[in-house]
Amino acid sequence: MPRKNDASSVSNVIPFQMEILSGHREYLSRWVHAGHPMGVCDADIFSVEQRQAGVSSGYVLIWVRETADPAYKIYSRGNSWVVMDAIRENVLGQFRSFADALHMVRPVLPRPEKIVAA
Repeated sequence: MPRKNDASSVSNVIPFQMEILSGHREYLSRWVHAGHPMGVCDADIFSVEQRQAGVSSGYVLIWVRETADPAYKIYSRGNSWVVMDAIRENVLGQFRSFADALHMVRPVLPRPEKIVAA
């Protein structure tokens, strides 16, 4: 009787996960600066304490003038960026890009692919 290979029963699939990169940090900084007149107070990037497969190792918290607690949390899951209400922990949406996720919170910067020439 052929013996089943024990290694074949173990999954070798590595879940895809995006990370917060230096380009995201730079865009976040410009977005916070542009968002001050619209109530964006601050944003910061934090590291997660326990990693989860397919979820980024960092996340963004955003403070707005309406509340002293962080109002929004943005992190990546798989190939999308998730925007969450940080107070009630409700998912508000999933987006294809980091810029789209920030745009959902406050549309303060033009997104290059959305600009139409006059």
